[in-house]
Amino acid sequence: MSSGVSTRGGILRQPMSVWATAFAAVVAFMGIGLVDPILPSIAQGLKATPSQVSLLFTSYFLVTAVAMLLTGWVSSRIGGKRTLLAGLALVVVFAALAGTSGSVAELVGFRAGWGLGNALFVATALAVIVGAASGGAESAIILYEAALGLGISAGPLAGALLGDWNWRAPFFGTATLMAAGFVLVATLLRATPRPAVRTRLSAPLRALAHGGLSTTAFTALFYNFAFFTILAFTPFILNMSAYGIGAVFFGWGVCVALASVFAAPPLRRRIGSVNVLHLALGLLAVLQAGIALSGHAGIHTGIHAGIIVFTILSGIPIGLNNTVFTESAMEVSDAPRPVASAGYNFVRWMGGALAPYVATKLGEEIGIAVPYAVGAACCLIGMGILRARRHHLRALARVDVAVRETAVVG
Repeated sequence: MSSGVSTRGGILRQPMSVWATAFAAVVAFMGIGLVDPILPSIAQGLKATPSQVSLLFTSYFLVTAVAMLLTGWVSSRIGGKRTLLAGLALVVVFAALAGTSGSVAELVGFRAGWGLGNALFVATALAVIVGAASGGAESAIILYEAALGLGISAGPLAGALLGDWNWRAPFFGTATLMAAGFVLVATLLRATPRPAVRTRLSAPLRALAHGGLSTTAFTALFYNFAFFTILAFTPFILNMSAYGIGAVFFGWGVCVALASVFAAPPLRRRIGSVNVLHLALGLLAVLQAGIALSGHAGIHTGIHAGIIVFTILSGIPIGLNNTVFTESAMEVSDAPRPVASAGYNFVRWMGGALAPYVATKLGEEIGIAVPYAVGAACCLIGMGILRARRHHLRALARVDVAVRETAVVG
């Protein structure tokens, strides 16, 4: 990277194969927030409790996390392109099946299959984009995070628009868009060569023996618990229509995207990766506390403006964390990027699997402020891990210095 400007220019000047993969990544990430606006509708339509409906997230991310351990093994044997297409095909099939569900148990099961396809696609997409994009690894990761932010912001809007007609429609819509992504990747992405050495099934777990990667991964686990507490539980306390919930999470997603692309890189160059993570985790803890206090007050006043404002603003630290955690996981160890990504994502997505059910159960049985208090505590625990194990993250400081010096020379 020669400069901040050249990096942004490099993001825009990409081969068509990168844009095709990025489009499919946008749709894949839409699947995360797609169900947010329709969670209350699904609960009503399938006569389920909030905690039962939250299993849509839990099954999805639990399977995604475990499947991350298989992605490198699969892609090193059949190649990156075929792995991408296999993942896309599974998402198309299970998203369509989810739209046919007659019970919450069926829907949870189909979301699990969706999670398998998502893992194969998402882990491989990052490696493919890094390998094919112009402008270096940092530009590629920023492009990937931009796709994540755009998908997360567009997902709630799509879910609201289609869900207003019928709660099943968003699932069929996702299947259709993913089918389009399948065609684009199949036609525009050249076959990627298989690695000279096949990845062993144990490679991602072995990579986590590295102190820096394990520190990054377990910090991200606690961060993801806080992240998905907001995403999975907040729709139930907003007391808004699908359009209202979709609008709130669209604003939240825009903040995620803008912070990922425009705020994280310069902040990282200025204060360093670890300091950005401390800053973002601390800010997220404050905003979680704000949601908790606003939610508690809203029980008595019926006013939810505070919840809306703090939820939207939480997209800023989430965007910062998403980019810097991903870059850190790729750079903190000497493991190959696909292997490091698989190990890191296996651990961090466990936070996404645990949070939705735990948060909604706490909200149902104790009080709506409790999940956010736990989320804030998780952010503080993450900061504690970074502090206690800071000696394992010295490689990040060296990378930050190199990036800063390159930017100055450019």
